[in-house]
Amino acid sequence: MGAAAVISVALSIAGCGNTYRPVVSAINPVGPSTQPTVYGTALSDPGNGQGGLITVFDVFGDTTIANATVASLPSYLGLDALGDAYVLHSNSVLVDSFASAPGLMTQTVKQSSLTAGTGPSQINPGSGSGPIYIIEPLVNKVAVLTGGAPPTIRQELPIPQLCGGANLVCTPVYTLGLGTSPRVYVLSQSATAGTTGTATAIENGTNNVISATIPVGISPVYGVMTADARRAFVINSQGTGGTNGTVSVINVAANNLDTTVNVGPNPQWADIAPAINELAVLNAGSSGNAGSLTVINIALCSQLALPGNVECDPNNPVDGANFGQVLATVPVGKGPVQVAVLQDLSKAYVANAADGTVTVVDLKRMVVTTTINVGGHLNWIQAVAGNPTGKVFVTAADTQVMTVIRTDTDAVSTTIPLQGNAVSVRIAQVQAQ
Repeated sequence: MGAAAVISVALSIAGCGNTYRPVVSAINPVGPSTQPTVYGTALSDPGNGQGGLITVFDVFGDTTIANATVASLPSYLGLDALGDAYVLHSNSVLVDSFASAPGLMTQTVKQSSLTAGTGPSQINPGSGSGPIYIIEPLVNKVAVLTGGAPPTIRQELPIPQLCGGANLVCTPVYTLGLGTSPRVYVLSQSATAGTTGTATAIENGTNNVISATIPVGISPVYGVMTADARRAFVINSQGTGGTNGTVSVINVAANNLDTTVNVGPNPQWADIAPAINELAVLNAGSSGNAGSLTVINIALCSQLALPGNVECDPNNPVDGANFGQVLATVPVGKGPVQVAVLQDLSKAYVANAADGTVTVVDLKRMVVTTTINVGGHLNWIQAVAGNPTGKVFVTAADTQVMTVIRTDTDAVSTTIPLQGNAVSVRIAQVQAQ
Protein backbone atom coordinates (compact mmCIF):
# COMPACT_ATOMS: atom_id res chain seq x y z
CA MET A 1 0.00 0.00 0.00
CA GLY A 2 1.35 3.42 -0.96
CA ALA A 3 1.95 6.22 1.44
CA ALA A 4 -1.05 8.15 0.09
CA ALA A 5 -3.34 5.18 0.71
CA VAL A 6 -2.12 4.87 4.30
CA ILE A 7 -2.84 8.53 4.96
CA SER A 8 -6.30 8.17 3.35
CA VAL A 9 -7.20 5.20 5.56
CA ALA A 10 -5.95 6.98 8.67
CA LEU A 11 -8.07 10.02 7.93
CA SER A 12 -11.16 7.93 7.26
CA ILE A 13 -10.71 6.13 10.61
CA ALA A 14 -10.20 9.41 12.43
CA GLY A 15 -13.36 10.77 10.87
CA CYS A 16 -15.56 7.96 12.18
CA GLY A 17 -17.26 8.51 15.55
CA ASN A 18 -15.83 10.78 18.26
CA THR A 19 -12.53 12.44 17.77
CA TYR A 20 -10.30 12.14 20.87
CA ARG A 21 -7.78 14.80 21.60
CA PRO A 22 -5.20 14.85 24.39
CA VAL A 23 -6.24 16.96 27.37
CA VAL A 24 -3.57 19.16 28.94
CA SER A 25 -4.15 20.17 32.58
CA ALA A 26 -2.22 23.05 34.04
CA ILE A 27 -0.14 22.13 37.09
CA ASN A 28 0.23 24.93 39.60
CA PRO A 29 3.77 25.46 40.80
CA VAL A 30 4.46 23.97 44.22
CA GLY A 31 6.42 26.19 46.58
CA PRO A 32 8.03 25.40 49.88
CA SER A 33 5.72 24.19 52.63
CA THR A 34 4.50 26.88 54.97
CA GLN A 35 5.84 27.10 58.50
CA PRO A 36 3.51 25.95 61.29
CA THR A 37 2.04 28.65 63.51
CA VAL A 38 3.81 28.59 66.85
CA TYR A 39 3.41 31.27 69.50
CA GLY A 40 6.09 32.63 71.78
CA THR A 41 5.74 34.75 74.91
CA ALA A 42 8.12 37.47 76.08
CA LEU A 43 8.02 39.18 79.48
CA SER A 44 9.37 42.70 80.04
CA ASP A 45 9.45 45.31 82.79
CA PRO A 46 8.91 49.01 81.91
CA GLY A 47 10.10 50.01 85.40
CA ASN A 48 8.96 52.94 87.57
CA GLY A 49 6.36 50.76 89.27
CA GLN A 50 4.45 50.18 86.06
CA GLY A 51 2.86 46.84 85.29
CA GLY A 52 4.90 44.23 83.48
CA LEU A 53 4.20 43.67 79.82
CA ILE A 54 3.46 40.42 78.01
CA THR A 55 4.21 40.23 74.28
CA VAL A 56 2.80 37.25 72.36
CA PHE A 57 4.46 36.80 68.97
CA ASP A 58 4.33 34.56 65.93
CA VAL A 59 7.56 32.53 66.10
CA PHE A 60 7.99 32.09 62.37
CA GLY A 61 6.25 35.29 61.29
CA ASP A 62 8.34 37.57 63.52
CA THR A 63 5.24 39.64 64.28
CA THR A 64 3.60 40.75 67.50
CA ILE A 65 0.19 39.11 67.94
CA ALA A 66 -1.01 40.50 71.28
CA ASN A 67 0.03 42.54 74.30
CA ALA A 68 -1.23 42.56 77.87
CA THR A 69 -0.15 43.93 81.22
CA VAL A 70 0.53 41.98 84.41
CA ALA A 71 1.47 43.10 87.93
CA SER A 72 4.58 45.19 88.50
CA LEU A 73 8.11 43.85 89.05
CA PRO A 74 7.74 40.66 86.99
CA SER A 75 10.58 38.27 87.80
CA TYR A 76 9.85 34.81 86.38
CA LEU A 77 7.86 33.46 83.42
CA GLY A 78 6.73 29.85 83.18
CA LEU A 79 5.04 28.36 80.12
CA ASP A 80 3.52 24.89 79.94
CA ALA A 81 3.33 22.63 76.90
CA LEU A 82 -0.19 23.82 76.07
CA GLY A 83 0.73 27.51 76.01
CA ASP A 84 -0.68 28.53 79.40
CA ALA A 85 1.67 31.03 81.04
CA TYR A 86 2.36 32.04 84.64
CA VAL A 87 4.26 35.07 85.97
CA LEU A 88 5.86 35.55 89.39
CA HIS A 89 6.84 38.94 90.82
CA SER A 90 9.62 40.24 93.07
CA ASN A 91 8.56 40.83 96.70
CA SER A 92 5.04 39.62 95.96
CA VAL A 93 2.88 36.52 96.35
CA LEU A 94 0.84 37.29 93.22
CA VAL A 95 0.72 34.80 90.35
CA ASP A 96 -0.52 36.10 86.98
CA SER A 97 -1.91 33.51 84.57
CA PHE A 98 -3.17 33.62 81.00
CA ALA A 99 -3.46 31.64 77.79
CA SER A 100 -0.60 32.63 75.49
CA ALA A 101 -2.68 33.06 72.33
CA PRO A 102 -3.78 35.73 69.81
CA GLY A 103 -6.90 36.53 71.89
CA LEU A 104 -4.84 37.64 74.90
CA MET A 105 -5.98 40.95 76.41
CA THR A 106 -5.23 42.59 79.74
CA GLN A 107 -8.69 41.73 81.06
CA THR A 108 -8.10 38.05 80.34
CA VAL A 109 -5.06 37.93 82.65
CA LYS A 110 -6.11 36.34 85.94
CA GLN A 111 -4.46 36.66 89.34
CA SER A 112 -3.97 34.21 92.17
CA SER A 113 -2.30 34.76 95.51
CA LEU A 114 0.00 32.47 97.47
CA THR A 115 0.43 32.50 101.24
CA ALA A 116 1.91 35.74 102.56
CA GLY A 117 5.59 35.74 103.42
CA THR A 118 6.54 32.78 101.22
CA GLY A 119 8.69 34.66 98.66
CA PRO A 120 7.88 32.58 95.52
CA SER A 121 10.92 32.41 93.25
CA GLN A 122 10.48 29.71 90.57
CA ILE A 123 7.56 27.96 88.92
CA ASN A 124 7.36 24.60 87.16
CA PRO A 125 4.13 24.61 85.10
CA GLY A 126 4.53 21.03 83.87
CA SER A 127 2.71 19.73 80.84
CA GLY A 128 -0.51 21.68 81.21
CA SER A 129 -2.53 18.73 82.47
CA GLY A 130 -0.75 18.08 85.77
CA PRO A 131 -0.07 20.18 88.86
CA ILE A 132 2.00 23.37 89.00
CA TYR A 133 4.87 23.61 91.49
CA ILE A 134 6.12 26.91 92.93
CA ILE A 135 9.21 27.23 95.11
CA GLU A 136 8.57 29.13 98.38
CA PRO A 137 12.10 29.59 99.79
CA LEU A 138 11.21 31.78 102.77
CA VAL A 139 9.20 28.97 104.37
CA ASN A 140 11.01 25.95 102.90
CA LYS A 141 7.92 24.76 101.07
CA VAL A 142 6.65 24.02 97.58
CA ALA A 143 3.15 25.20 96.69
CA VAL A 144 1.13 22.81 94.54
CA LEU A 145 -1.51 24.40 92.31
CA THR A 146 -3.96 23.14 89.74
CA GLY A 147 -3.47 24.37 86.19
CA GLY A 148 -5.56 26.87 84.29
CA ALA A 149 -6.21 30.58 84.45
CA PRO A 150 -6.32 31.27 87.29
CA PRO A 151 -4.59 28.35 89.01
CA THR A 152 -5.82 27.42 92.47
CA ILE A 153 -3.59 26.39 95.35
CA ARG A 154 -4.12 22.82 96.55
CA GLN A 155 -1.54 22.46 99.27
CA GLU A 156 1.89 23.52 100.47
CA LEU A 157 4.44 20.76 100.89
CA PRO A 158 7.20 21.10 103.53
CA ILE A 159 10.60 20.19 102.09
CA PRO A 160 13.23 18.50 104.33
CA GLN A 161 15.57 21.26 105.51
CA LEU A 162 18.69 19.32 106.45
CA CYS A 163 21.52 18.67 104.02
CA GLY A 164 25.21 17.97 104.06
CA GLY A 165 27.19 15.91 106.50
CA ALA A 166 26.97 18.62 109.15
CA ASN A 167 23.13 18.63 109.10
CA LEU A 168 22.99 22.23 107.93
CA VAL A 169 19.77 23.91 106.88
CA CYS A 170 18.99 23.80 103.16
CA THR A 171 16.67 26.08 101.21
CA PRO A 172 14.70 24.98 98.11
CA VAL A 173 15.84 26.78 94.95
CA TYR A 174 14.48 24.90 91.92
CA THR A 175 12.04 22.22 90.78
CA LEU A 176 12.64 19.97 87.79
CA GLY A 177 10.43 17.38 86.17
CA LEU A 178 7.71 16.83 83.60
CA GLY A 179 3.96 16.46 83.83
CA THR A 180 4.41 12.92 82.51
CA SER A 181 7.24 11.93 84.85
CA PRO A 182 6.54 9.70 87.87
CA ARG A 183 7.98 12.37 90.14
CA VAL A 184 9.43 15.85 90.19
CA TYR A 185 12.50 16.88 92.19
CA VAL A 186 13.02 19.87 94.46
CA LEU A 187 16.64 21.01 94.59
CA SER A 188 17.84 22.52 97.87
CA GLN A 189 21.13 24.16 98.76
CA SER A 190 22.83 25.48 101.89
CA ALA A 191 24.17 28.97 102.45
CA THR A 192 27.23 27.39 104.05
CA ALA A 193 30.07 27.08 101.55
CA GLY A 194 31.11 23.56 100.59
CA THR A 195 27.87 21.92 101.70
CA THR A 196 26.27 19.30 99.46
CA GLY A 197 22.68 19.88 98.44
CA THR A 198 19.73 17.56 98.12
CA ALA A 199 17.05 16.47 95.66
CA THR A 200 13.67 15.75 97.23
CA ALA A 201 11.16 13.71 95.22
CA ILE A 202 7.48 14.63 95.04
CA GLU A 203 5.27 11.91 93.58
CA ASN A 204 3.28 13.17 90.62
CA GLY A 205 -0.43 12.59 91.15
CA THR A 206 -0.41 12.00 94.91
CA ASN A 207 1.93 14.90 95.85
CA ASN A 208 3.55 12.72 98.50
CA VAL A 209 6.99 13.95 99.54
CA ILE A 210 9.51 11.13 99.81
CA SER A 211 11.28 11.75 103.10
CA ALA A 212 14.57 10.11 102.05
CA THR A 213 16.36 12.80 100.05
CA ILE A 214 19.01 12.15 97.39
CA PRO A 215 22.38 13.79 98.06
CA VAL A 216 23.66 15.75 95.07
CA GLY A 217 26.60 18.10 94.58
CA ILE A 218 27.51 21.41 96.18
CA SER A 219 25.14 24.34 95.53
CA PRO A 220 22.69 22.85 93.01
CA VAL A 221 21.19 25.61 90.88
CA TYR A 222 19.36 24.04 87.92
CA GLY A 223 18.15 20.75 86.48
CA VAL A 224 16.67 19.12 83.39
CA MET A 225 14.97 15.79 82.70
CA THR A 226 14.94 13.66 79.56
CA ALA A 227 11.68 13.63 77.59
CA ASP A 228 11.15 9.95 78.46
CA ALA A 229 11.51 10.84 82.18
CA ARG A 230 14.21 8.21 82.75
CA ARG A 231 17.08 10.41 83.87
CA ALA A 232 17.26 13.77 85.64
CA PHE A 233 20.39 15.94 85.60
CA VAL A 234 21.16 18.28 88.49
CA ILE A 235 23.62 21.11 87.81
CA ASN A 236 25.84 21.77 90.84
CA SER A 237 27.72 25.05 90.63
CA GLN A 238 30.64 23.92 92.78
CA GLY A 239 32.82 20.85 93.11
CA THR A 240 34.54 19.39 96.13
CA GLY A 241 37.74 21.21 95.26
CA GLY A 242 35.98 24.56 95.06
CA THR A 243 36.72 24.96 91.35
CA ASN A 244 34.87 22.93 88.74
CA GLY A 245 31.24 21.99 89.20
CA THR A 246 29.46 18.68 88.73
CA VAL A 247 26.33 17.09 87.30
CA SER A 248 24.44 14.66 89.52
CA VAL A 249 22.53 12.10 87.44
CA ILE A 250 19.35 10.67 89.00
CA ASN A 251 17.67 7.44 87.90
CA VAL A 252 14.06 8.66 88.04
CA ALA A 253 12.41 5.24 87.98
CA ALA A 254 14.57 3.88 90.81
CA ASN A 255 14.69 7.29 92.55
CA ASN A 256 18.37 7.10 93.38
CA LEU A 257 21.66 8.68 92.43
CA ASP A 258 23.03 7.12 89.26
CA THR A 259 26.41 8.79 88.77
CA THR A 260 28.26 12.10 89.03
CA VAL A 261 30.07 13.85 86.17
CA ASN A 262 32.72 16.55 86.53
CA VAL A 263 32.24 19.57 84.27
CA GLY A 264 33.71 23.08 84.02
CA PRO A 265 33.92 25.95 86.53
CA ASN A 266 30.64 27.39 87.86
CA PRO A 267 28.05 25.54 85.72
CA GLN A 268 24.69 27.35 85.63
CA TRP A 269 22.45 25.90 82.91
CA ALA A 270 21.98 22.87 80.65
CA ASP A 271 19.94 21.62 77.73
CA ILE A 272 19.45 18.18 76.17
CA ALA A 273 20.11 17.17 72.55
CA PRO A 274 17.88 14.06 72.35
CA ALA A 275 18.64 13.17 68.73
CA ILE A 276 22.29 12.54 69.58
CA ASN A 277 21.90 11.58 73.27
CA GLU A 278 23.98 14.44 74.60
CA LEU A 279 23.72 16.90 77.47
CA ALA A 280 25.13 20.41 76.94
CA VAL A 281 26.20 21.96 80.26
CA LEU A 282 27.00 25.66 80.33
CA ASN A 283 29.87 26.70 82.60
CA ALA A 284 29.89 30.39 83.50
CA GLY A 285 33.55 30.35 84.46
CA SER A 286 35.09 32.94 86.75
CA SER A 287 34.19 36.62 86.72
CA GLY A 288 35.46 38.44 83.61
CA ASN A 289 36.71 35.29 81.90
CA ALA A 290 35.25 33.27 79.05
CA GLY A 291 32.93 30.40 79.85
CA SER A 292 32.68 26.98 78.27
CA LEU A 293 30.22 24.33 77.13
CA THR A 294 30.74 20.77 78.36
CA VAL A 295 29.11 18.11 76.17
CA ILE A 296 28.30 14.77 77.85
CA ASN A 297 27.20 11.41 76.43
CA ILE A 298 23.88 10.37 78.04
CA ALA A 299 22.88 7.35 75.92
CA LEU A 300 20.94 4.58 77.68
CA CYS A 301 21.28 0.94 76.73
CA SER A 302 17.64 0.66 75.63
CA GLN A 303 18.38 3.02 72.78
CA LEU A 304 21.26 0.88 71.54
CA ALA A 305 20.44 -2.70 72.51
CA LEU A 306 18.98 -5.43 70.31
CA PRO A 307 15.60 -6.96 71.20
CA GLY A 308 15.90 -9.65 73.83
CA ASN A 309 18.77 -8.09 75.71
CA VAL A 310 17.81 -8.84 79.31
CA GLU A 311 20.12 -6.11 80.59
CA CYS A 312 17.92 -3.42 79.05
CA ASP A 313 14.65 -2.95 80.90
CA PRO A 314 12.65 -0.41 78.84
CA ASN A 315 11.01 0.89 82.02
CA ASN A 316 14.27 1.30 83.90
CA PRO A 317 17.17 1.07 81.44
CA VAL A 318 20.76 0.97 82.59
CA ASP A 319 23.33 3.42 81.31
CA GLY A 320 24.71 2.75 77.87
CA ALA A 321 28.37 2.37 77.01
CA ASN A 322 30.35 5.51 77.88
CA PHE A 323 27.36 7.09 79.63
CA GLY A 324 28.60 10.18 81.47
CA GLN A 325 31.72 10.53 79.32
CA VAL A 326 32.69 14.14 78.59
CA LEU A 327 32.89 14.33 74.80
CA ALA A 328 34.23 17.86 74.54
CA THR A 329 34.63 21.18 76.31
CA VAL A 330 34.12 24.11 73.94
CA PRO A 331 35.05 27.73 74.85
CA VAL A 332 32.24 30.30 74.55
CA GLY A 333 31.88 34.02 75.36
CA LYS A 334 32.21 35.95 78.60
CA GLY A 335 29.65 35.58 81.36
CA PRO A 336 27.43 32.98 79.62
CA VAL A 337 24.02 32.58 81.26
CA GLN A 338 21.99 30.14 79.15
CA VAL A 339 22.31 27.55 76.40
CA ALA A 340 19.57 26.40 74.01
CA VAL A 341 19.97 23.32 71.79
CA LEU A 342 18.42 23.35 68.32
CA GLN A 343 16.70 19.99 68.26
CA ASP A 344 17.00 19.08 64.57
CA LEU A 345 20.37 20.53 63.59
CA SER A 346 22.50 19.53 66.58
CA LYS A 347 23.65 23.07 67.23
CA ALA A 348 23.78 24.87 70.56
CA TYR A 349 23.31 28.61 71.04
CA VAL A 350 24.90 30.23 74.09
CA ALA A 351 23.83 33.64 75.41
CA ASN A 352 26.84 35.53 76.83
CA ALA A 353 25.79 38.31 79.21
CA ALA A 354 29.16 40.02 79.70
CA ASP A 355 29.97 40.65 76.04
CA GLY A 356 26.47 40.71 74.51
CA THR A 357 27.11 37.89 72.04
CA VAL A 358 25.64 34.53 71.07
CA THR A 359 28.10 31.68 70.51
CA VAL A 360 27.04 29.00 68.02
CA VAL A 361 28.46 25.52 68.71
CA ASP A 362 28.30 22.64 66.23
CA LEU A 363 27.56 19.61 68.43
CA LYS A 364 28.66 17.17 65.72
CA ARG A 365 32.14 18.62 65.27
CA MET A 366 32.33 20.14 68.79
CA VAL A 367 33.57 23.50 67.52
CA VAL A 368 32.40 27.12 67.55
CA THR A 369 31.12 28.03 64.09
CA THR A 370 30.37 31.71 64.63
CA THR A 371 29.83 34.44 67.22
CA ILE A 372 26.84 36.74 66.75
CA ASN A 373 26.87 40.28 68.13
CA VAL A 374 23.54 41.14 69.79
CA GLY A 375 24.30 43.78 72.42
CA GLY A 376 23.19 44.31 75.99
CA HIS A 377 23.44 42.04 79.02
CA LEU A 378 21.80 38.91 77.61
CA ASN A 379 19.56 37.05 80.05
CA TRP A 380 17.47 34.50 78.11
CA ILE A 381 17.62 32.45 74.92
CA GLN A 382 15.26 30.03 73.15
CA ALA A 383 15.84 27.99 69.97
CA VAL A 384 13.10 26.58 67.73
CA ALA A 385 13.63 24.23 64.78
CA GLY A 386 11.82 24.91 61.51
CA ASN A 387 11.87 24.44 57.75
CA PRO A 388 13.41 26.11 55.78
CA THR A 389 14.85 27.84 58.85
CA GLY A 390 14.57 27.70 62.61
CA LYS A 391 14.71 30.72 64.87
CA VAL A 392 16.62 31.75 67.97
CA PHE A 393 15.15 34.41 70.27
CA VAL A 394 17.44 36.36 72.60
CA THR A 395 16.61 38.96 75.24
CA ALA A 396 18.75 41.30 77.32
CA ALA A 397 18.07 42.76 80.76
CA ASP A 398 18.95 46.30 79.63
CA THR A 399 17.29 46.50 76.21
CA GLN A 400 13.68 46.80 75.13
CA VAL A 401 13.84 44.57 72.07
CA MET A 402 14.06 40.84 71.43
CA THR A 403 16.62 39.79 68.83
CA VAL A 404 15.71 37.13 66.26
CA ILE A 405 18.42 34.93 64.68
CA ARG A 406 17.92 32.65 61.67
CA THR A 407 19.42 29.20 62.14
CA ASP A 408 20.20 28.62 58.45
CA THR A 409 22.49 31.66 58.28
CA ASP A 410 23.20 32.15 62.01
CA ALA A 411 22.72 35.87 61.53
CA VAL A 412 20.38 38.43 63.08
CA SER A 413 17.28 38.79 60.91
CA THR A 414 15.15 41.26 62.87
CA THR A 415 14.16 42.56 66.29
CA ILE A 416 10.77 42.62 68.03
CA PRO A 417 9.93 45.60 70.33
CA LEU A 418 9.01 44.72 73.93
CA GLN A 419 8.27 48.19 75.42
CA GLY A 420 10.23 47.37 78.56
CA ASN A 421 13.49 45.80 79.68
CA ALA A 422 13.34 42.11 78.90
CA VAL A 423 12.89 39.57 81.70
CA SER A 424 12.63 36.35 79.67
CA VAL A 425 11.17 34.63 76.63
CA ARG A 426 9.48 31.25 76.32
CA ILE A 427 8.26 29.22 73.34
CA ALA A 428 5.26 26.90 73.51
CA GLN A 429 6.13 23.44 72.23
CA VAL A 430 2.68 22.99 70.62
CA GLN A 431 1.45 24.46 67.39
CA ALA A 432 -1.44 26.89 67.31
CA GLN A 433 -4.77 25.41 66.33
